[in-house]
Order: sequence, then C-alpha cells, then structure tokens
Amino acid sequence: MIKRRRRTDPFAAREAQKYAHPIPSREYLLKALSDQARPLSMDSIASLVGIKTDRGREALQKRLRAMERDGQVVCNRKGAYGLAPRMDLIRGRVSGHRNGYGFVIPDDGSDDLFLSPHEMRALMHGDRVLVRLAGIDRLGRKEASVVEILERNTSSVVGRFVKEGGACFVVPDHRRIHHDVIVPSGKTGDARHGDIVVVTITEQPTFRREPIGSVTEVLGKHMAPGMEIDVAVRAHGLPVDWPEEVEREAEQFSERVPASATKDRVDLRKVPLVTIDGADAKDFDDAVYCEPLSGGWRLLVAIADVSAYVTPNSALDREASNRGNSVYFPGRVIPMLPEVLSNGLCSLNPKVDRLCMVCEMRISRDGRITRSKFYSAVMRSHARLIYDEVASAVVEGRHDARRAVEKVLPHLESLRALYQALRRERERRGAIDLDTTETRIVFAADRKIERIEPMIRNDAHRMIEECMIAANVAAGRLIERHKLSALYRVHAVPSAEKIEDLHAYLDELGLRLAGGSNPSPKHFSKLLERVTDRADREVVHTMVLRSLAQAVYHPKNIGHFGLALPCYAHFTSPIRRYPDLIVHRAIKHIVEKRSRRHYPYDLEAMTFLGEHASMMERRADDATRDATTWLKCEYMMDKVGESYDGVVTAVTAFGLFVLLNHVLVEGLVHVSALGSEYFHFDAERHRLAGERSGRVFHVGDTVRVKVSRVDLDERKVDLEFEDGGRRGGRQSGRRRK
Repeated sequence: MIKRRRRTDPFAAREAQKYAHPIPSREYLLKALSDQARPLSMDSIASLVGIKTDRGREALQKRLRAMERDGQVVCNRKGAYGLAPRMDLIRGRVSGHRNGYGFVIPDDGSDDLFLSPHEMRALMHGDRVLVRLAGIDRLGRKEASVVEILERNTSSVVGRFVKEGGACFVVPDHRRIHHDVIVPSGKTGDARHGDIVVVTITEQPTFRREPIGSVTEVLGKHMAPGMEIDVAVRAHGLPVDWPEEVEREAEQFSERVPASATKDRVDLRKVPLVTIDGADAKDFDDAVYCEPLSGGWRLLVAIADVSAYVTPNSALDREASNRGNSVYFPGRVIPMLPEVLSNGLCSLNPKVDRLCMVCEMRISRDGRITRSKFYSAVMRSHARLIYDEVASAVVEGRHDARRAVEKVLPHLESLRALYQALRRERERRGAIDLDTTETRIVFAADRKIERIEPMIRNDAHRMIEECMIAANVAAGRLIERHKLSALYRVHAVPSAEKIEDLHAYLDELGLRLAGGSNPSPKHFSKLLERVTDRADREVVHTMVLRSLAQAVYHPKNIGHFGLALPCYAHFTSPIRRYPDLIVHRAIKHIVEKRSRRHYPYDLEAMTFLGEHASMMERRADDATRDATTWLKCEYMMDKVGESYDGVVTAVTAFGLFVLLNHVLVEGLVHVSALGSEYFHFDAERHRLAGERSGRVFHVGDTVRVKVSRVDLDERKVDLEFEDGGRRGGRQSGRRRK
C-alpha cells in the first residue's frame, strides 16, 4: 500500500528557477520513496507526487533515469524504483590493480570492498558501480559483487603497441588498468610494434572479452626524451589543450588590473604584504603581513581573488571545474587556469596591483584565533621572497640575509613569533605531524637527470603553512556558521581495521600506540615523537600515513582528524585548486550579504563537485607519481651493478621493497633472491621468515643491496643483496629494540 502524505517540495523554488516546467526535486523524490515500504513503479511515483500530465510524466522519467545513473535509485527487473541503500546496495568508484583484482571505494566513506579478478573482468579503473556485499574472502576482506555499472570512466588508453602472431593489442601504461586493448585489423593506423600509442576505446570490456579500440595517435618510441610526461598525461586523461571558448574568454584580460575593478575594495597597497614561496614558483596565491598587538598579533592572509575573473558557469569556470586542480610534474606544470590568469592577472606578483580576498585575524599569545573577518581588497606585494632567504634572515640570523630583507624584516620577525605560538597550539591539540621525505628531480640542460635530492623543509615553510591553516580554519568556521553549501576539507577517523593492522606492526617494533582501538590525533603525535631519533623513523611515518584515511572534499563537515580540527576548508589556493574557488564564492556571498536565493549551488551540486574534485586530486597524484617513477627508473638504468645502503620500506609475500639511500629510489629484492630456502610471509607482523635458516626480514631493516636490473616498461628496479643473499635479516626470536 502506498503511503500518501501531503507535503510540499522544499526545493520547489530552486526547480522553478531552473526549468520552465518544473518537476519534483531529487531530494523530494528520495524522501517520498523513503516513506514507502517497497519499490514503486513510475506510474505509482507520478501519482504519489501529484504529476498528472504527459509532459510531467516524461520529465519525471528523465529525472528518475538520471538518479539511476547516479546510483541514488535502482530500477529492478519489474521496472520499480527503490532506494539503493534500502536494497543493501553500495555506490562507489572502482580502483583497479594491475594484477587483475580491484576495490570499490564507497561514496559514503565506509571501508573499501574487494573486487575479485572475475568481477573486474567487465570493469576498468575509475568506473562507477553499484555493488552488493557478497561475503568475506579467505583473507578476511569484505567482498563485493557488481549489480550495475553506473558510469564508464575510460574512453582512451595510452600504452605500448604489440604485434604478436598476427594479433595486435595495446598494453596499457596505466598501472591500475589490467586489460590489454584489442586493436582489430585496419584500426592500427601508423603504429609499429613497440610504439607508444593512444587507443580510443570503441567497446568496453565484458565478462567474455577484453576491450576493443582503435589507434588514434602514435606518440613515438619508448625512450624518447620527455615521453614520460606525455604518457602520464594521456594515460590519466589530463586535459592539456584549452577549448576555443576558454581561449576567447582569456583574451579579454590584460596584464593590468583596471581602475574600475578596485572600487568598493579595501585599499591595502601601502601595507607591506609579501609572498614567500619556493625558488621555482611562478604562480603566487598568497601574501602575508603580521604585526604585534597587545596580547597577540594581527595577521593578514591575502589570497588572489580568482572569483573576480572566473564567474560561475563561464567557459573558464567549466574548464577549471573539469580539471579540478593544476598538475605539477618535474619541470612542467599543467595549470587549472590559462597562463594569463594563473601566472599573470591572478598571481600576486611584486610591485603590481592585484585584487585579493583577505582573511584578517587576531591571534592570541597562546596561538588561538580570537577574531576573524573577510573582505575584498586591492594589494601590491612589496617583495617576492624565497623560503631559504627568509630562513637565513629570521631563523639563522645571517647578517647579509637580514640586510637583503631589511624593509620588511620587522614583519618577518613578528611572523616567526606568531608561528611559534601557532606551533605550540598545534602541539597542544595533537595535530599529526608526518614528515616523510619528498624528492626533487634536478635536470641538466639536455633534460637528462643530474641528481635526485630530498626537499628540505625549514621554518620558513612551516611559518607559511601555519598561516594558511589559520586562514582555512577561519574560512570553514564562517561557512559553517552561516550554513551555506560549500566544500570542507574533511579527514575521517581511521578505520578499526587499519588501526588493528598498525597495532600489529608497531608491536613487532616494540612500539605502542595509545588509545586502543580508538586513538586520537594526540596519541599518533606522541608515537611519532618517540621515533624521532630512530633509524626506522621514516618507515614508521610511512606506516602511520597508510593507516590514515584519505582527506577529501565534502559539503558535510566531519572535521579534519590529521590536523585535529573540528572545521577546515581550503581557501588559500584558488589559482590551482577548484574547491578553493568555490569557498571564495561562498565567502563573498556571505560578506556581501547577498540573498540565499541567488547562491548558485545547492547540496546536490556541491556533493557532485566534492566527489569530482577529490577524484581529480587522486588522478593528479597518480599521474605525477607515474611520471616521477619512470624518471627514477630512467636515472637508474646506467647504475646496474652498483651497490647502495638502503632501508626496507615494505615486506610482501613476493619480496622486500628497499629505499636506496642518497639516490632516494625504491627497488624490489624478490623473494627468490633472498636465498635457497622457503620464506613465509607474516602479514600481521609485516615480515618474511626463512624456514631453515631462521632469518627474518622486517620493515625498517637496514640492508646493503646491488642493482641487478631496471625495467622501464614496468617501472621496476630489481635489487639483490650484495653478498648474493648469504647474509641479511635477523634471527627469529629476537625482538627489535
């Protein structure tokens, strides 16, 4: 029996603005269906929500199909629509693995679900699916079975063209795509065996066959200089070229801010705001100014006002939303915005007028934000400073460095004093301070890799980081206070499963994480403090990082676990992150006291934007990791036979991953190279143990290894122990001290 309740659609006004013949909103339809004890046919739904005309029924049918594509409702075999959660169905995105299996990453942030190689036969990395929990596999993982493929993600693939026994196919370069793409006769173009090509998918994979495609572009030979970035760009589908309409919009901007644009803005041109960035930075999002006050400091964080130039639903806006973020490769950037904006009109370059959004804060001596306000302003950066020169001046106190920045030195010293207070507050609340080593690839003039070096962070980096965190906290608080739909940067509490794994790993090292099954950020911080002087410090940091959830963008605020903050929103980088631009628009809407009716986003749109931005962020990370790994393998190709000291960073059933000291490249010592005996993998304790010798290999062990082979296709560096495997590891029964 259908429950009939008289109610009004709370989003009727929004629908009326969007459509000439409005129909019930998605929210209203979901609420109506949730009140029913069973799925309903389209006719029953139309009757339930009061739709009587043919035009209305046709529009309702389109909306239900769109909701079905998005996984909000499911149409069963009888043609009745029901809510996916009520049918115990889970909506999510597929994360593939090169070995054929995969995972579903649920949209609701719950634990990932395992997809067997059989389930993955018809899927590709990035596809959106509805799945049902199928049970628990032999390794204790929750296993899913696919109910429906909601959306295909892969339209083209880049990889190596292979001609073998009369058959042609492309082996994808993307590590998460396990399917070879069949290329029929006549669809190979000019490709030759071994070429790197782009193949367009014409038929998606099924349970019975691999995907089929046609070669649309030949990129070149495998080892061509610069190929690594071209391959990563195409493999991950990164947009590079600007659409014509975007270029037309970009052409209207000049290099100077027009005088008319500065009206009704606070004039900060005489305030000595400065930018502090890396030596190779080209786009400057943020500038800072600090002065002491009685009982604390006044901090100004000025951020480029991208929203003044990029308006909602313009061509520039649509392309920025599509890209999601700028992507930074070694020696090359793919920007989110055209260069006239990213490096020009929006960039806070020195000695020129720029429009900005300012977060002005009063911060107490104990590092707490006591007051904050936002406003539009016009500024002029008084200096373009570099992290190292600021550290030399205000941390090391070098006379020549202080003289070089003497005009702004008092403000830099105030900034450092403020940073020390913010740092103490960070430690008080227990924010997790993970300090893993990042690397920088240094190229010679011919783009050959000269060296790989660690990126050293100093107090100048941390000063700016804490100022940006403070501004992001203030932005999040403002949006939450006004209950406006925007994107928060959220970081969920780690899952019980991952905490259990971390406890087991730490126990093997003689370490303990307090808090039991529900540790707080402060418990993590105290653990990291205890390993500061240990040789395996880097590895412990890495394992802690793996235990934490991934930060994402979402319209629902659940806080930021890693920073130990109840509310956080990205505000400080609108040139290179689309969510920051969304936050700017929300803040402007609030401070300019505009009507909610004219706000361009609702919860549905914001949920989609959050999911998309999070996915684009992961895509950028994967693409840069692929290119960097390729470059590191290329760097190691002429070092076969050379020996290095290293640290075991991971232990698997098939061997040990070792990070080589000095060159900062990771390689694999395969289990077959450990010695002529059987080795058994203990997943709980993250170790490999020899059956006969009693040798045990753990994460964190220091080893001496030799480079035995480099495979550029697979991006793998194979290692072996320098002594041929006769020594290494520790005798079982000895606890690590």
